[in-house]
Amino acid sequence: MRILGFMTGTSLDGIDMAVLETDGVAVQAFGPAGEAPMPDALRSLALEAIGAGRSWRRGEPEPNLFHHLAETIARAHWEAGSAFLKAHGLDWSDIDLIGFHGQTVLHEAPAGGVAGRTRQLGDGELLARLTGRPVAFDFRTADVHAGGQGAPLVPIYHAAMVQRSGLKPPIAVLNIGGVANLTLIAGDGGLTAFDTGPGNGLIDSWAEAHGRGRFDAGGALALAGRVHEDVVAAMLGHAHFQARGPKSLDRYDFSLEPVTDLSPEDGASTLSAFTAAAAALGLEAHAFAAPAIIVCGGGRRNPAILRELGARARRPVLTAEQVGWRGDAIEAEAFAYLAARTLKGLPISFPGTTGAPRPLAGGRIVEP
Repeated sequence: MRILGFMTGTSLDGIDMAVLETDGVAVQAFGPAGEAPMPDALRSLALEAIGAGRSWRRGEPEPNLFHHLAETIARAHWEAGSAFLKAHGLDWSDIDLIGFHGQTVLHEAPAGGVAGRTRQLGDGELLARLTGRPVAFDFRTADVHAGGQGAPLVPIYHAAMVQRSGLKPPIAVLNIGGVANLTLIAGDGGLTAFDTGPGNGLIDSWAEAHGRGRFDAGGALALAGRVHEDVVAAMLGHAHFQARGPKSLDRYDFSLEPVTDLSPEDGASTLSAFTAAAAALGLEAHAFAAPAIIVCGGGRRNPAILRELGARARRPVLTAEQVGWRGDAIEAEAFAYLAARTLKGLPISFPGTTGAPRPLAGGRIVEP
């Protein structure tokens, strides 16, 4: 099948798109990939919904804003996808299926015997009507209802890419988005995965709070500062780091409070080191012997994070491009791949990746 995958991450910077040809097991071919900037009005609406989600108590009706944002996101994806396909000489009729992640506005990991909650907004039925194509969406709910973390979901695609690329496990793949997550692929193909800690989310918030843009472009702010190791150590005292995986996070589970007294440069440098130290701690906790770490996501463009990661994990760090992958497209490709697996009833989450009780199919399919 030729599938268009969409991904909008917690960084709220754009709509990622990628075309993948796959049967949900092997990856046959790669089509075009690209990104549409997230419109300012949509970003503001998403931030408002995230705020509403954080104050949404269990048992209460969901915030009214959610329905409006779900429709707005679907229309924004239709517009972005239409322009993207046209630019590459394609039409919606050339697409067999759409993988639609939607915008995460709430993620609560299960804790103390209480099930988690996760909410990705995006009206899959509206997107199917607008495009005239079937849509796979709502990928996380089934896993959470079964007692899983609902995240991360990309590890099965990382495994498919490792196989396609002819890489020899053990392999460690670190995705650094708003939150960072690690996939450990053992020599026998076994999968372990978990959120390691904040990715770019805290750094983005820090840069924006200091009038330095929405992110630390090229790690320039961090590279001009110094790491405060005492602050890093204090941040690593968070309960998240005392637990082994599977485990997951919301972007807003950590705050900027520990770095508030630092200069803009030192704060960025310390937060970059924290992201790297958390990932290195995850590798150490699992005593994983991968000879190198492959880094995907926007964080691979931050040399401050990569420098700290190599030093703290004590092994080479390779960007996705260095192993022949499309670093900006991995997550959009992944949700195209997961869409195929959803259509075929194949599992997308596993005991070692989300803590699901067994390999679980997930997602819903809606026809136009």
